[in-house]
Amino acid sequence: MKESSLTRLSIRDAEYYAYHGVKTEERELGGKYQIDLDMYYDAKNAVINDDVKYALNYEEAMFCISEVIGESYNLVETVASEILNMIADKFPNLVRATVRVRKMNVPIRRVVKCIEIEQSIVRQK
Repeated sequence: MKESSLTRLSIRDAEYYAYHGVKTEERELGGKYQIDLDMYYDAKNAVINDDVKYALNYEEAMFCISEVIGESYNLVETVASEILNMIADKFPNLVRATVRVRKMNVPIRRVVKCIEIEQSIVRQK
């Protein structure tokens, strides 16, 4: 049996100001968002070679998040999906990824800290 292991690289609480939402006010005034991203891959080559070219580069992952969050979407589900699509395209050695998008300023008549969407992808072998 061939052994393999997965390494998780996580980005936590990346903060952005963005213009997503169904309501006109959200798209005009914007609001604060937080993003978490967990990416899983086999880091064996990265460790053996001690070289970022074999790793999932978190700086490039942050760039992907910034590109998506800089657009304007109605739904946070769409934001999450677009982030995962871009990450999957960017990193062919990615095995699995989970993104959480938190909208911190929710324009409803209730007191909530935030709303959060979580989406995952698993690359089929």
